[in-house]
Amino acid sequence: MEHQSLTSLMIVIGIAFFIPIFLQRFNLRFIPVVIAEIIAGLIIGKSGFNIILEDPLLELLSLLGFIFLMFISGLEIDFSAFKKKKKKDKDSPDPVKVSMVIFALIISVSFALSCILVLLDLIKDPYLMTLIISTVSLGIVVPVIKEKNLTEGLLGQIILLVTVIADFTTMILLTVYAMFKDQEGMKVLLLLVLFLAVFLAYRTIKKYFNFELFDNLLKGTVQLGTRGVFALILLFVSLSETIGAENILGAFLAGVIISLLEPRKEFIHQLDSFGFGFLIPIFFVMVGVGLDIWELFVDQKILLLMPLLLLFMYLAKMIPALVLKKWYPWKEVLSVGILTTSKLSLVIAASSIALELGVINEVLNGAIILVSILTCLISPITFTKLFPISNAGPRQLEISIIGANDATMLVARDKMEEKAVVRVYSRQAVQGSEPFSFPHIHVDKLTIESLEEQNAFKADKIVIASDDDLTNIELGRHAKEHGIKTVILRIEDTNLQEELTEEGFTVYSMLYSTRTLLKALIDNPGIVRLITNHSKTIREISVNHSFYDQTPITNLPFLGESLILHIYRYGKVVIPHGNTTLELGDRILVSGTPEDLRVIQRKLTC
Repeated sequence: MEHQSLTSLMIVIGIAFFIPIFLQRFNLRFIPVVIAEIIAGLIIGKSGFNIILEDPLLELLSLLGFIFLMFISGLEIDFSAFKKKKKKDKDSPDPVKVSMVIFALIISVSFALSCILVLLDLIKDPYLMTLIISTVSLGIVVPVIKEKNLTEGLLGQIILLVTVIADFTTMILLTVYAMFKDQEGMKVLLLLVLFLAVFLAYRTIKKYFNFELFDNLLKGTVQLGTRGVFALILLFVSLSETIGAENILGAFLAGVIISLLEPRKEFIHQLDSFGFGFLIPIFFVMVGVGLDIWELFVDQKILLLMPLLLLFMYLAKMIPALVLKKWYPWKEVLSVGILTTSKLSLVIAASSIALELGVINEVLNGAIILVSILTCLISPITFTKLFPISNAGPRQLEISIIGANDATMLVARDKMEEKAVVRVYSRQAVQGSEPFSFPHIHVDKLTIESLEEQNAFKADKIVIASDDDLTNIELGRHAKEHGIKTVILRIEDTNLQEELTEEGFTVYSMLYSTRTLLKALIDNPGIVRLITNHSKTIREISVNHSFYDQTPITNLPFLGESLILHIYRYGKVVIPHGNTTLELGDRILVSGTPEDLRVIQRKLTC
């Protein structure tokens, strides 16, 4: 038995290893990896060659993969999306209000459609089917809207919020449903204990986990952060089961806690690497192994249910999306409805719980999962084809510079020559023999309120270079909260520089910068000449297009004669080789002709 378990595990792990290579080799990257894993499971399981039999070890690892998947689902929720952002004009939609209205309509329409299925005698429980139809897959939707560069726009915010609200609400409702079905209805109030535990855990970790004592324990062989995450998951899984709730809710809430703590991207990458590198693929392959799709073609009710269910899933999202017609054209409205129909993880969770409770049988469980797989294949591709492509061309870079001095004004003039839109804000009038070609905006005080009135925080990048460190820090943190990713601060106090760098700011000081430049001129004058004389042939480019995630550098067809010098990944420098793969979020330093650099930037960021 032990030999059989290890052989089965080896087969499953081997398949999980080769699937991404297969998709890359045959240019099938439009298929989500998790869908390919389920299909592979179908081939080796009951529906195919049946070479993987029931096995306690695989069942345990699959359960752990399911729990970790629910944890990742909670971790993926970006609660900053709920922060109030300043609307551009009175006619613009309020993302939070609109998304809540859309989700309320999704629940209502889903319930109505579920009742139709009950009347047709295709299902027995309208409440379970309402939850199944209402779910949205955060893991499918987010990469697609990032690929279209929609995350910063109002429409992208609405899509993200609808997905987040659907993800969170349906998880809670699914738990309540399971508790009532399992005759644990009286224990529903104990969910308040679970949420209180979430609040206490969040506050405790937030308050005490930044001690210097932990700095050396977060790295090396100790990896305290990773150990803490697994302890947190198991704590909430155990607590959920104790009060009669589903264990996946505990894992989900553990992910929510970590998300609220806003961990570094490097740490999230570590968790993703473990989950999607080992446990989660086992779960998805085993989902396919357990399905017998041939049974679906025997039952006439199931044959009628599947196309109807697929249709109803799209109607349940496209009808509520009509709310957006007030602000957006038809193509965009229909695209939102189609994309938000993508569903997988929570549907599998709901279906598995219902199967365990005896609400549905194996055949209906297989039908629900198969229809969900179809939505994950159809929705992203249709959205990409249907969503209109902007013909406006690349948007000009907008830069706000707060604090006028010789250095910032000269840099502003240089950036204007590169066709950037530059605005300089200062308390004093700008002195000079000739007028500047960029707008200089006078403000009485360098405060958040006065700068907000002058739209200083409506920019892609911001430089805060007043002569007061505390003012710069206050304005910088507000800029971060406002969603500006590149915030450059002038900080002269060396004790503050490291702390602010860890917060994600780019920090410089007049004294330190001059000293660094002088040392570089003494030690490496060639590097300084390379940067100063060839600034138009060296550019830092972010990898924002998910299509090129995990793509080897040698497979990039548009590099031309350009050379990738460095890759900046999670705060570390990676020296690229031919087999080095790009990852989403990488910043690459590229040397090449201006035309080649423009092409590379367009391909990797659009």
